[in-house]
Order: sequence, then structure tokens, then C-alpha cells
Amino acid sequence: MSTLRALAQAQAVAAGVAQPVATVRHLHLSDRPLVLVPLALAGEANAPLAALVGAAPDEARLLVVPQPRNRDQRFAFAAELAGIVLPYLDEFRDRTEAVPVDRGRDVRHRYVDAPQVLVPNPAGITFLRLFGRSTRFRRPDGEHPVHPSVPLLGRWLTFFAERAEHPGSAALVALTEALTLHWATGQSAVEDLHLPALLGWLDPPPGLTGAEAAARAEDPARCPPAGPATDPDFDNHRLAPAIEAYTRAEDDPAARAAAYAELERLLRDQLTPTWELMWRGVGLLRALPPGARVAGRWDGDKDAFTAHAEHVDAGGGPQPRRDGAVAAAARLHRLERALASYAVQRAYDDPLVMAEHRLTGEAFVGDVTLADPKRVDDTGRRPVLRPRIQVVTTEPVLVPVGATLHSPARPGQKAKVVFVTPAADGKTEVVLELSGGMGRGLTAAPGSVPEVGERLCLTTLSDGFLPAGAFPAPEETPWTHGGPPAGAPAPDASAEEWS
Repeated sequence: MSTLRALAQAQAVAAGVAQPVATVRHLHLSDRPLVLVPLALAGEANAPLAALVGAAPDEARLLVVPQPRNRDQRFAFAAELAGIVLPYLDEFRDRTEAVPVDRGRDVRHRYVDAPQVLVPNPAGITFLRLFGRSTRFRRPDGEHPVHPSVPLLGRWLTFFAERAEHPGSAALVALTEALTLHWATGQSAVEDLHLPALLGWLDPPPGLTGAEAAARAEDPARCPPAGPATDPDFDNHRLAPAIEAYTRAEDDPAARAAAYAELERLLRDQLTPTWELMWRGVGLLRALPPGARVAGRWDGDKDAFTAHAEHVDAGGGPQPRRDGAVAAAARLHRLERALASYAVQRAYDDPLVMAEHRLTGEAFVGDVTLADPKRVDDTGRRPVLRPRIQVVTTEPVLVPVGATLHSPARPGQKAKVVFVTPAADGKTEVVLELSGGMGRGLTAAPGSVPEVGERLCLTTLSDGFLPAGAFPAPEETPWTHGGPPAGAPAPDASAEEWS
């Protein structure tokens, strides 16, 4: 936990309401996100019990598995869910846009927008990932056939679950994580996973503090769990008798229909409060302005959606059960690069996030007191434009001479530390030499050099290009990592050299 978040939590306790830890929204919100609230049967491995799903507050559709231990009913539930999810995905596949590549020398096409799925909490993401794994390898023929839409649903659920692991992605979002990214409550991180309690802190009812609203939300009779887990008291005293009544009425259609209606009523009562809280949370997030770099990250989601749709359309196979050694290493490398970039982009977009880096000495803010925008360095083969500025700050400057700094106001520009001089009144004077982002000539473009009096944030964080790592081809997997995958061609032994 950072120092600022700890302070915000203490302030939340004192004020009785959650405190903001962001000034902008750091994730994309679709105009029509697909909200999915799942429930699973306790004691069974990811057995679906029910789901409330829809793309608008008044479009909730309830799906129920009356006997979750029945395999056929579970896959009938999957087919019903596919009947909602797949048409929703198709809504985003009617228009494409041209994207320049190779510095404008070529173009590629992607969908103009992408789908977004919202679930209440990280456990909802886990449920979808496991449900996708259990359905994507099923077949519409042979032994235990399923509806043709079931394996396709499994592949798309797996796609969304994998995107949820990608830092900065908004394709599949757990609402509790999205809310705690922007607000700090007076409760623990574990308690923040309970959506009703979290929203009690963020938007308490009149006359109640956040702590009081959260305490009321802990009562299952007032606020049922947000899923996929259910309340044990509900399971034992209400759900189990309803399922048993449905099972016993197997030979009586009228009694079976009545038992199903009662079960449906029970589950709707459990899911509706969470459904309403989901849209309430979406409204809180939508009230925040999006960060400047949110759209760029959403472009990455659109690229991923387009690529997977094309893979499916081309008859490509489902995602493997496990990645090979090379694929796993490459995936981990991509996630690490995305995490580093996401952290920098959030800091560049949000002064409150950057403040955390100022506390650790990775950034400082000061005023430009001197500027020489016409300075030219002619010590090399050809003269180059190298303006210098002096920044005076009251914050500690921990960066050494020679370090390269960047400014969120001019991300394409580098500032090399030339001198760091302590001054009077606890201030520090920092002389910086600028390069890049000023045009190609010996005259700086207007506005490209900070002017005297401008307040400037400088940081060691860089949003520059991160080169991809080099990995061997799968058929060249070294023996230390299991060797080539099964079915891969063996390497040419004659090409090996022995010393």
C-alpha cells in the first residue's frame, strides 16, 4: 500500500466516506457494457447456478440451472448464455476502421469498437475463466454432444479472461477493482471485494457514514453476496429445499413448473440487488472524465478483439489448455511490458498518481526560472539544438547528474540533468538540457521548450517504446524447458557444433 493510499484510507475513516485517489478515470467504459452477475452452487467445482445478464439496467435476463449437478442442464445454461453473449459480440463486428502501420506506408483494419463485460468482483472473472475452460473443448457431435454455440462461447470467455490479466485492458472488468482503483475506503482490501460494502463507503445512504453503510451491507438479509459464492444460510434453508422440490417433481409437470417458478423467484431475489449495485457503480465511474491515454489502451482491446474474431472466423482452434514454454515466456514478457507502460501512463494522466512517485523521489515539480531555447551544441559533427532550462523546486531531488527525465506535458522530449545545486530557503536548482520533440531544425517549434514561469513536472518514468524480447521458435525450445512440444519438427542435428 502506498503512503498516499494509506493517508486516503485514514481520511475516509475520519470523514465517514471514501476518498478519491484519482482525478480521472483510468479505464474505458463502453456505452453498452454487458453486465454479468453469476452464481455458482456451493460445494461443486464451478457449477453454474444462475446468472443475471444484460447490456442495460432494464434489460436484465435471468438464466437458471434448476439442478446444477445435472450435466445436461449445465450445458443448456451455457447455450442460453451463448444466445445472449454471442449476439452482443456480433454488434461490434459491423464496422471497421483503417489504422496506419509502418509509418503510414500501409494500413490494417480493425473493428471500430469492442465489447466490454463487467462482473461484480475478481471471483466473477475466475468463474468465467473456468467456465470457458470447461466449454471450449466440447463438441456438437460424438459422445455427450452440446449445442454448437457452447464451444464458441467457451473460446470467447477464455479470450475475455486472458484480457483481464492484461494490465490496462478494459475488455473484462471486475467492478470492485475498478472502483478501488479510483477511491480509497476505510476498510481492508479483503472487505473491498464485497461490492455492497464497497458501495456503502462510496455512496452511503443519507444519515449513515460509510462504516455504518458497509456494516449494514454485511447482512445477507439486506444485501445478498455479489456472487459467484452464495450465503450458507440461504443455501441450507432456502435454496436446497427449492432444488429438492424441483427434483422430486420430475414426474409431475405442474408441480415441476411450480417448483421451477419458486426457484427462479429465489434466485432473482438474490441477484437483483447486485444487478442494481453494478449499474450504480458504473454511474460513479462514468462521472469521472477519462484519462488522456485511456483511448490508446482501448485501441489495444479493439486490436485483440479483431485478431481473435479473425482467428475464429478462419477456423482456428481453441486456446490450448496450457501454453508451451516459449509461448508462456512470451506471454509473461508481454504482460510485464504492459504493466510497466500502464503504471507510467496512469502517472502521466493523473497528478494524484504522480504524487505517489514524487514521494518516492521518482518525480518532482518546480518552476522554470531560466530558459535558453536557442542554445545549439556544436561540439559534434554537426550542430544540434540543445536548449537548457533551470527549474527551481522545494521538493527533494534524488536523481543524479546525467539522469534522463521526462515531463508528462511533453512526453516525447528528454531532459538530461546537467547540474543540481542546493539554494536558499530549502530550494534546489536543477539545470536541464533538452532534446527531442522540438522539430528537426535549429529553431525550436513554438511551445516545445518550457517558458519562464511554467510549472513543470519531471520524472524518471518514461512512456517510450519498450522493445520486445527475443524468444526461440517453439521447435527450438531448449531441453531445460521441456524440449520442443509434441508434434514439432526435430532440430537438424547436423547443424549443431561441438567444441
